[in-house]
Amino acid sequence: MRCIPVIIMGKTITVNYGGSPCYTIEIQTDFRLLPEKLKNLGYGKNRACIITETNVGELYLKEIEDLLSPVFASCTSFVFEAGEGSKNTDTVGKVYGHLIENSFDRKDVLIALGGGVVGDLAGFAAATYLRGIDFVQVPTSLLAQTDSSIGGKTGVDFMQYKNMVGAFYMPKLVYMNISTLKTLPKRQLSSGTAELIKHGFIKDRAYTEFIQGHSSSILAQDSQAIEEMVYRSCQIKRGVVEKDPKEQGERALLNFGHTIGHAIEKLSNFTLYHGECVSLGMVSAAYISCQKGNITLEELETLKQMLAAHGLPVTLPDFPHTPEEILAATKLDKKMESGKVKFILLKTLGEAYITKELSDSDLLGGIRYIMETGAERAS
Repeated sequence: MRCIPVIIMGKTITVNYGGSPCYTIEIQTDFRLLPEKLKNLGYGKNRACIITETNVGELYLKEIEDLLSPVFASCTSFVFEAGEGSKNTDTVGKVYGHLIENSFDRKDVLIALGGGVVGDLAGFAAATYLRGIDFVQVPTSLLAQTDSSIGGKTGVDFMQYKNMVGAFYMPKLVYMNISTLKTLPKRQLSSGTAELIKHGFIKDRAYTEFIQGHSSSILAQDSQAIEEMVYRSCQIKRGVVEKDPKEQGERALLNFGHTIGHAIEKLSNFTLYHGECVSLGMVSAAYISCQKGNITLEELETLKQMLAAHGLPVTLPDFPHTPEEILAATKLDKKMESGKVKFILLKTLGEAYITKELSDSDLLGGIRYIMETGAERAS
């Protein structure tokens, strides 16, 4: 069985995947143990390439190079321009070129140092270069640490389609240094919080209540509150991907808020952060859930208040696209099946389900709710 221990201050969670080897998710407060963990995986005479982006590279690349150079026969780096605009096949092609020029083979390893864009892109490059070489996730953002680095989803955007080209490809190690969160801008930290709040909405009401009760500590970046939040989100994500590693069923629950959110994100030309768009998508989906008689108006307001308390948008005033244009963009989502949108709704704040039975009218109602409520507040 495949096991993924998640370690936090001596605690370990084991996740089982049938018939595959293990990888570990380490939750630490610095990078010092990274060389040891890599040596334990048998690396030593291999080449390593650290893939990162300009913002993260400025903060951590030299430290990681200094730590890893003694471990590997050679240690190179590839740095691309920060931002979603670089998450495409052109950048992947440049990674391939760097690896070829430096004679990387199947026994070598890529180190993804950064947020979700870096992890997704480096993972896809690893999955496809020479039909697959090892890669290690070193996530530095809250979103990457609790969501995108766990479970083996890799991919890049193609034309106007988000994450349309990708592969399921497991890392050999996920190493989290939660102290990196202190360097994140406030808006980026808030954006990452959206996915953590989502975990509670879809799977664990007690976790939702924990976030509600510790909002001030989380916003103040209290170390213990952040550590507990990261740990509990990793638990939830681990539990879901263990049962459904390739998104054939339950794993789709993690897409709560993403269908409408991705459409808004793309139409904003990525001026809105991913977590901000997911927040808006969750409000839309919660409104539809309410209209279907699943959650109460009070629960809808609770969801909105939680998101707003963490600096996340719950309305979309002055957006330069119509509800119909947002709806059209949802039809370009990779989660379409047989011409129908696979959508996630809530039964309660803590339980979600999958449906393919929503009409265009249902979806437009959810989109108009965030846009018209926003227009009312702006007027």
